[in-house]
Amino acid sequence: MKKKIALVMGGFSGEHDISINSGNEVYKALDKEKFTAYRIVIEPNEWFFLSDDGVHVPVDKNDFSITLDGEKINFDLAFIIIHGNPGENGRIQGYFDMIGLKYTTCGFYTSALTFNKGYCNPLVRSFGVVTLAKSRLLYEGQVDTKAILSELELPIFVKPAAGGSSVGMTKVKRPEELSAAIDRALHEDEQVLVEEFIEGREFGCGVIQTKTELIAFPVTEIIPIGREFFDYEAKYHGLSHEITPAEVEPKVAEEIQNTAKKLYSLLNCRGIVRIDFIYNENKKQLYFLEINTIPGQSAESIVPKQARAMGISTTQLYTMLIESFL
Repeated sequence: MKKKIALVMGGFSGEHDISINSGNEVYKALDKEKFTAYRIVIEPNEWFFLSDDGVHVPVDKNDFSITLDGEKINFDLAFIIIHGNPGENGRIQGYFDMIGLKYTTCGFYTSALTFNKGYCNPLVRSFGVVTLAKSRLLYEGQVDTKAILSELELPIFVKPAAGGSSVGMTKVKRPEELSAAIDRALHEDEQVLVEEFIEGREFGCGVIQTKTELIAFPVTEIIPIGREFFDYEAKYHGLSHEITPAEVEPKVAEEIQNTAKKLYSLLNCRGIVRIDFIYNENKKQLYFLEINTIPGQSAESIVPKQARAMGISTTQLYTMLIESFL
């Protein structure tokens, strides 16, 4: 009998539409011979099953079931594809834990920790496997710009501590720009991470734990076009080159892949994640940037491209992911 898979998409953040796009791509690519997929959209005022003809059927939040044609449907697995809140911050995982439904991502604790860069970075630093930029975590109402400028060298990045898609992120080059950048980040989150700029090339590496092995995908180099950094416009409006496999020395690619796998294990990750790094060629130094526990799954997203580069179709990728949890 085919397993019933809930493709859980949407969410409460500015990444809602991106999540819907990712979810629809997964829906199209899923192996229909092995799985029966149901698109479940999570929104602040409504949780619903979305039929192929656009009909909304409410989700029973008591057990995350739906009723179609008088038949109650319970799912075998939740394929979570919500970027941002409540997908990447662990909230939906905590709910699924309480009702006993398996899901395809990192657990509650890992999701919550990695979503907040201000909490994740000190832990990653403590592992001693990769270098991190010098940074400071700020809380709303406790901002001292003079202290920040005395501790960190310009340019610096100011970003929401918990957030995605570079929303609310600013590169600050002059002291007078700092207050406005912090206000912008505080508009997205009550905590702000300020960190020194690291000169170098940006790389992303997807990792998946299958039933039999831990796989690091080919590395992607991310090159913004006409942008200061890989911001929202670069990510979603085509203003970047994403080269897969990256044109980099094999030993550098291997270092990125090995470090990504180590961090995956040390942070107790599950499912598919993407870990981003900066490599400074002058210092021959790799820096940890961030971890994305629910990376995009649109046709042009980085991880699906990486999988295809090693001969794994998106259909095969999602089958590997689902079967590792069933």
